[in-house]
This record gives sequence, C-alpha cells and structure tokens, in this order.
Amino acid sequence: MATSSEPFRSENLTQLLEALVIDNVLNQLEKERIQEINQSRADKARDFIDIVKKKGEKACRIMISHLRTIDPTVSRQLGLSSGPSAHLGEIKYFVINILLRYLLEH
Repeated sequence: MATSSEPFRSENLTQLLEALVIDNVLNQLEKERIQEINQSRADKARDFIDIVKKKGEKACRIMISHLRTIDPTVSRQLGLSSGPSAHLGEIKYFVINILLRYLLEH
C-alpha cells in the first residue's frame, strides 16, 4: 500500500489490472497491452484510462472500487474515499481524468 509520500506504484497498477480482469472489465489481451514492457509509464496510464472509460460508467465504478481497496491513500488524494457517487457521469469524465493526471505526474 502506498504511503502519502509515495506515488501510485507499479505493483498497485498490476493489482488493479488483475482485479479488473477477474471482474471481466478487462480481458487478458487488454491487460497485456497495458503492461507491455516497451510502454512508458505515461503510455500505460493513458491506455488503461482510455480502455476503462470506453467501457462505460459501470467499468469506471468497478475500477474506482478496486482502487479504494488497493490504494486507499491515492483514493483519498483523489477524493474517492466516500461512498458511491450519485453522479457516475461525473466520475467517468472527471475523476478518471484526475487519476490519469496523477499517474502521469508520479
């Protein structure tokens, strides 16, 4: 689990991807594409967010739920520590973009 001074770590991204495969949000091929060795961290983050966003609000909600469990610190920093939002459209287009920026900056 990341501390407040640590960025979202690669291990956490791997756990998040694996959880999304188990929940059938991502398939194995999508997971492998995101994890490609030659991709930069920024490319991985962009691919990950783009794929989840395209899958819709339910996929975003599932991803956020797993993020809360895997990395509560990042979740709090992104304002995701509260219960499910009634504004899932806002989650899809606002919070996911915040997560992308966070992943790219750290």
